[in-house]
Amino acid sequence: MPGELKLEYTEKWGYLPSLLKHYNIPISSQTLAFSKSSFQLTQIAPDAPRAIYFNDDVYVGWVNHGQYIEVATVDPQTGPVFYTLGQEDDHHYPVLEPQKEQCLVCHDTFQTNTPVPRLLMLSVLPNPDGNALKAAALITNDQSPFRERWGGWYVTGTHGKQQHLGNTIVRARADDIDDMKKFIARMDLSAGANLTDLSKRFDTKEYLSPHSDIVALMVLGHQTHVHNMITSGVYELRDAEEKGLSGKMNDIVKDAGERIVRAMLFAGETPLTEPVLGTSSFAAEFKSQGPRDKRGRSLRELDLQRRLLRYPLSYLVYSKSFDAMPGGLKDYVYRRFREILSGQDTSSDFARLSETDRKAIFEILKETKADF
Repeated sequence: MPGELKLEYTEKWGYLPSLLKHYNIPISSQTLAFSKSSFQLTQIAPDAPRAIYFNDDVYVGWVNHGQYIEVATVDPQTGPVFYTLGQEDDHHYPVLEPQKEQCLVCHDTFQTNTPVPRLLMLSVLPNPDGNALKAAALITNDQSPFRERWGGWYVTGTHGKQQHLGNTIVRARADDIDDMKKFIARMDLSAGANLTDLSKRFDTKEYLSPHSDIVALMVLGHQTHVHNMITSGVYELRDAEEKGLSGKMNDIVKDAGERIVRAMLFAGETPLTEPVLGTSSFAAEFKSQGPRDKRGRSLRELDLQRRLLRYPLSYLVYSKSFDAMPGGLKDYVYRRFREILSGQDTSSDFARLSETDRKAIFEILKETKADF
């Protein structure tokens, strides 16, 4: 919420540690982006990455020696809401200032006349200064090919022979890149693979953590995607109601609902070909949260051998955004969950869910989500 916050100030990190504590965001969620992807872009470079921290509902961006801390909270009714927090000592009562227009220059889907805010996790081809070559970018989520993920980000962790764009500086001319995906397919990414120590890339002591954990990055990509699908659906329904399109409402609910269902049940998720292991305590802290059924199972349990989650239904089913979806949209999503998890829906979109997966997810939902 905007307004004054009672926070403690530190000389090294400003209000950052206190702000993370205020929002209950773990330091282990730290991911580091060195591409110039913030309005404080002059302060961001490969030797001075921007740190992003998150929990299920709040995202915090911190630039070393930056003027502001950037905050995005996911409002159940309006989606992402953007704020800045000044980094000068204000006697423990700094002000969280709303920042709509400036942030929506990038964080807008442009799908309707009304600005629809979105969260962005982009993969770029960064030059030695951190600028994206040709301003080309790929959205990163759990459906992205592993090789195309995290360009312009630091990545710590092991992932076997799988390769990604993280930790890589692209030393090429923009004119050499006609097709971003084809260019990536030709790149040698071995130097950035299976990196567990970033201290030779920049001064990690300037940050709360020396990690940019691969598991945190995978969770962040999934989570931002689901938040965006929910926000998009809510705005589409609201826009249709304002235009008096009651006759088309069923089709609009179906289209929006299917996107949410697919995102939350990991339809199209790129499978892992080898195990993934992070370098921080993020995985353990992530798994320790959330409700469990009487057998001790949780939707926050990680797999990391073949896929992200052991029970592939998004833990954001417990989020404020999911709970606040319009009744018709939420009913549709729940109905589709029941059809898919019961085995009634045998379409190829969900074929990767085994009978065991479906049964376990259904049982966990039934015990931990009262309105389901």
